[in-house]
Amino acid sequence: MFKNLKKKNKTPSNHENNDLDIHNIPQHVAIIMDGNGRWAKQRKLPRIKGHYQGMQTVKSITKAASDMGLKYLTLYAFSTENWSRPENEVNYIMSLPVNFLKTFLPELIENNVKVETIGILENLPKSTLKAIEKAKTDTQNNTGMKLIFAINYGGRAEIVHSVRSLYEQLIAEGASSDHIDEKLISDHLFTHNYPDPDLLIRTSGEQRISNFLIWQVSYSEFIFNEKLWPDFDKEELTKCIKIYQSRQRRFGGL
Repeated sequence: MFKNLKKKNKTPSNHENNDLDIHNIPQHVAIIMDGNGRWAKQRKLPRIKGHYQGMQTVKSITKAASDMGLKYLTLYAFSTENWSRPENEVNYIMSLPVNFLKTFLPELIENNVKVETIGILENLPKSTLKAIEKAKTDTQNNTGMKLIFAINYGGRAEIVHSVRSLYEQLIAEGASSDHIDEKLISDHLFTHNYPDPDLLIRTSGEQRISNFLIWQVSYSEFIFNEKLWPDFDKEELTKCIKIYQSRQRRFGGL
């Protein structure tokens, strides 16, 4: 994986990516990685095995996205609602970044992928937080694709955070609510450093966004893919990009 890539985003060729239009590659793709538990259940395995396999898919899709020339890949890794799952499952999910980043980080560094996060990180276990911060620090000078993990993230919690932050700014500046517009709100979101997603993909066939980037996907293209996340691969991602390229984005206009 990644061994033949240069230390920069590759310019994809049509041959490499099954005739994708290299001039119409979405710069930002967000993915709701759904179906780990069902994948495990189908195989009569514990749910945690599905989460493990799902992390292997993260590796392959990161490579594929970088190969295609994406600039941002945002993955919904753990939501603010996921804490309600069984304790042993939550504990396992929280342990995944430790081993995952330990083995995957050298490849990310070698291939110029920058790790970033959105969410409320301070509530994570110390070992999880340490692994994430190390990955972010070790890749901070990379200039290729940004791999953004949404962890302990919720769209409504993000908007609440934004409103509080915005309110504090207005108070500090002695400004009125007349200063509030869409840009000011966006500037206070966790995603203020990123463009809105061009494409949102949800795997497993479910058709809802589950509190993910609810402000940012207002004009994103949606694709609900039937594959369970552990079975999602480069071929499926390519299919999704092709569907995206077949659509005409109007942003409310003609």
